[in-house]
Order: sequence, then C-alpha cells, then structure tokens
Amino acid sequence: MANISAAEVNKLRQMTGAGMMDCKKALEEANGDYDLATDILRKKGQKVASKRADKEAKEGHVVAKTSGDNKFAAVIMLNCETDFVAKNIEFAGFAKEVIELAVAHKPKTLEALKGLEWKGRKVSDGVTDLIGKTGEKMDLAKYEFIEAGKVFAYNHQGNRLATIVGVNKENGSDEAGHQLAMQIAAMNPVAVDSSDVPQDVIKKEIEIGIDQARQEGKPENMLEKIAMGKLNKFYKENTLLNQDFVRDSKLTVGQYLKQVDPDLKVTGFRRLMLGA
Repeated sequence: MANISAAEVNKLRQMTGAGMMDCKKALEEANGDYDLATDILRKKGQKVASKRADKEAKEGHVVAKTSGDNKFAAVIMLNCETDFVAKNIEFAGFAKEVIELAVAHKPKTLEALKGLEWKGRKVSDGVTDLIGKTGEKMDLAKYEFIEAGKVFAYNHQGNRLATIVGVNKENGSDEAGHQLAMQIAAMNPVAVDSSDVPQDVIKKEIEIGIDQARQEGKPENMLEKIAMGKLNKFYKENTLLNQDFVRDSKLTVGQYLKQVDPDLKVTGFRRLMLGA
C-alpha cells in the first residue's frame, strides 16, 4: 500500500470535492495515481446511488433559462434528499451548468440532456460525482423545453419553482411574457385554453361533477348539465387564458393579452415545482 501524504490527500480533495478520508482511501487503493483515485471515487458515488435507491429525493434545485435569441427556453429539476445539499454552492452551480448546456444544445429529451458532454464526460457522470461527494441520492429528474417566436423564463426565489412560456410574436411582448411566466408560477394552469385540456382530464372532471351532483341529491336528468357547469368552472380556474389575471382580477389573462396586442398568442408553457 502506498504511503499517502496529507498534501496528496488534500490535492485530490481539491480536485474532486470528496471527503478527506474517502480521498485517502482512494489514493491508497490507487497507489497514488490521481486519475485512478478519481475513478474510484466516482465508482463510490455509483455505489452510494445504488445503496440509497430507496430514499426519497424531493429537495433540489429548479432552474429555467432562455437561449440568446429568445426562441428556446428550458427548465430542469435536479433532485437531492435534503434542503442542506440543495443550497450547497456546488450543487446549485452544477444545476446552472446543466441548464446552460440545455439552452446551448437544445436536446429533445431528458436522456439526451443527460448524455451531453460536461467537462469531458457526460452530464450523468456529473450527477454521480455529486452523489459521491454528498452521500445523498440525486437525480436529474425532469427536463422541459419550449420553442416559439419568443420565449420567457421565470425563476421563483429559492429555486423551488420555475416556469417557461412561449408566444407567437417577437416584438412588443416583453412585459406580457414576464407577466405570463409569473401567472403560470402563481396559478398553476393545466393548459393554455379549454381546447387544450386533455380528454382524459375532461372525462375525469365530468365524472366527478356527476358524482358530486348525485350525492347532493340532484335529479338524474340534471346530472350531466350540472357536471358541465362544474367543468366550465374548472376551465376558468385551471386554464391560463380563462384564469383571473393575478395583477388585475377584473381581467382574465386572455383579456389582458388582447389589451396588449390582439394578435399576441400563447404557444405553450411548462412549470416545474419541487414536490409537485
């Protein structure tokens, strides 16, 4: 076994961020070879991930960003087990590096994002490295993106919630885009408009409405009509354009947009929130 000095251990610690004892053991196992010791630490991270597979990783960092031309926006969720690690500078820094890679390369899937090159390796290797350093289960759990005429991103304070939204027009939409992104963060709509609500959601809401009306003792021949009334209320509360505008409840979001520009349309949005 190689005689490893404290200076050598500290050098590996500075290179990897792993704990002193882990670095010492890795260097001893690698007979002082820093590259091999680094690989050993990475493998340790993989073992940690396996050992903690049954743990819940509900904390983390959510961050959104737009590309330089404002035509592509992405949002990611990097999960960990504790709020303490979520606030760690290195953890937050890695999340920032990943979102910057996303807007630079525009991957179409989460797996493609994980496979992007990061410091000569893959993004997924970066997650494994962090697992080895912290001993917590981690996962780059979610990735969403939007391409549009112009896109906007909103990061809520604390990085537990972020949104992205796209509109059809490049010019004159900056303030409206910012307001839309914040509206989505605050009110969590399920779709842009009632026509965009998935059919399985509509079916479920009608079934719930009928069941509620039946339990209230309403006549059988009135159940469907009552359920449709409840569905319309669902649309108003849960579709972006029909929601009350947070900044002015006298207007719906759709009415607000028409005041800004009658031709301004929302093309899509995404919202990620820890624990949701």
